Amino acid sequence: METTIQISKDLLNKLAIMKMHKKESYESVIRDLIEDRMQFSKQTKRNIAKSEKEIIEGKTISLEKVKKRIGI
Repeated sequence: METTIQISKDLLNKLAIMKMHKKESYESVIRDLIEDRMQFSKQTKRNIAKSEKEIIEGKTISLEKVKKRIGI
């Protein structure tokens, strides 16, 4: 069964840029993105989870603070 989804024009433009060739379907582009995401290694997934936890716990600093520390 096919269905229709709503996306913003901005996202549509980004998907169009990602097409490998002019006639590639948006479904194909989206499937490729999903497959890429599912192929993260277990270690990468652990690292992402660890980073998310550090952000929530406030253990990270903003880019602006880093720039200030190094004098940029």
